[in-house]
Amino acid sequence: MRHHMVEAALSTGVALVAAQIIGIAWPQQRPFVLGLGTNLMAHSPDASFPSDHLTCLWGAAFSLLAYNRTRPIGTALALLGIPMSWSRIYLGVHFPMDIVGAAVVSGLSAWVLANTGRRPVQFIVAVTSHVYRPMFKILIQRGWVSP
Repeated sequence: MRHHMVEAALSTGVALVAAQIIGIAWPQQRPFVLGLGTNLMAHSPDASFPSDHLTCLWGAAFSLLAYNRTRPIGTALALLGIPMSWSRIYLGVHFPMDIVGAAVVSGLSAWVLANTGRRPVQFIVAVTSHVYRPMFKILIQRGWVSP
């Protein structure tokens, strides 16, 4: 389970970095900056493509969907993105294509990590386990947390 969670975190990180690079390389103005619709939320006028909120959520969700053991939580997170995406459009801070872009970036990030991320994931799990076990030794011995 730890491996899947670390992979999901890395997938999210890679997706967010990719989204930032895309936003710098292809700065799409937000709807309220262009005077389209009504802006119902104070927001900075930075690049809107792809949506950072959904990239973060779906980066983890799509990674968790790849494995049987974590598929239920991945499904729940992916479905949570639907009302989140609608709300971001309704509030006037995103275009529908910003949402599609987030899905594509997140999906690609999860796919790349699932196919090439074994070594980094194993390394991170090993390093954090060496810190975790001594730090929580008493709690592990009492059975309050897993080893």
